[in-house]
Amino acid sequence: MGNWPGKYVIGLTGNIATGKSVVRRMLEHLGAYTIDADALSHRAIAMGAPGYEPVVETFGRFILDARGEIDREKLGRLVFNDPDALVHLEEIVHPLVGQAVDFMIKRASQHVIVIEAIKLLEGKLAAKCDAIWATYAPESLQKSRLINKRGMNEQEANLRIKAQSHQEGKLSRAKVVIKNVGSFEDTWKQVIAGWKTISPVTDTSPLVLPASGLGDLAIQRGRPRDSASIAAFITRHRGLTHPISAEDVMAAFGDRAFLLLMADKKLVGLAGWQVENLVARTTELYLDQSVTTPQALKALVVEVERASHDLQCEASLVFLPPQLAAQENAWKEMGYSRSTPQNLGVQAWQDAAIESQPSNTVLLFKQLRQDRVLRPI
Repeated sequence: MGNWPGKYVIGLTGNIATGKSVVRRMLEHLGAYTIDADALSHRAIAMGAPGYEPVVETFGRFILDARGEIDREKLGRLVFNDPDALVHLEEIVHPLVGQAVDFMIKRASQHVIVIEAIKLLEGKLAAKCDAIWATYAPESLQKSRLINKRGMNEQEANLRIKAQSHQEGKLSRAKVVIKNVGSFEDTWKQVIAGWKTISPVTDTSPLVLPASGLGDLAIQRGRPRDSASIAAFITRHRGLTHPISAEDVMAAFGDRAFLLLMADKKLVGLAGWQVENLVARTTELYLDQSVTTPQALKALVVEVERASHDLQCEASLVFLPPQLAAQENAWKEMGYSRSTPQNLGVQAWQDAAIESQPSNTVLLFKQLRQDRVLRPI
């Protein structure tokens, strides 16, 4: 408890495609505040951020794309093949990420903080953590994930895996090792077991909040045990011929959280959302016809915003089917406006919209806070 009084800081590391981000999100479901240090390093060199000019001055303007942004693929190829260039890049970026991490931890209201970083143990940040957690997957599974989920060919996957330090070194320094080799449920059980070593009284019951002005309606945070009812609800509202399975929803908990709108213990509304890189993204929003009212819509969205504010989000992106976007007065009252990714202004917000927007949806945007992390110096 030395570096950040009142906070217990977990440094979460592991080699590529071993499931670090899934474990980080699981810890977030349990109540931790989580930081993706690798995403912060990308933000640190975006146009207008403090690392942009030093990186361009160091490596040359040929690394810029047509918009003037640093092309991370070009930069990556350069430093990937030149250890000295990588050192120069880290000398620019790591102090900025360290400053941002420090700022975010001090501002967080949560007791447990998780910092995910692939090179955590190679830098100075590890020494500031109260515990190291590491994820593990065998090399064959790493390769399979890189090929099937990230679209790499076998040669690229092998290069990425071989370029990293041996997993054994990370595992030997870890207080908790999560073997991410089986089902989502198996990984979830390991994470809960690790969490109980920090917080022995772990309440995994749903958080129920009254939905103001809606009588007997209430909102609760979805848990993996709700997977079957969530799957049935989404299947019905999408009109899918092939139903979503409970296992599909269990896996989705590794990407996002679910908020459930309940009436007399019956599920009548649902929001699926995630926070990445300080941007909240609501990609699923469904309401039964019996409660399709501005008040019910507001109840779900306000709770998404409250939870996003707890995670220090800068912006909220909501992707809607046209029928819900048509509730224009309700959205205007909540401070949302229609937008396109290109009009969002901040590169991280644009990237989030481009990465997340489902087809045939309308993008609504709201800025949640003015005091952004990594403003230009």
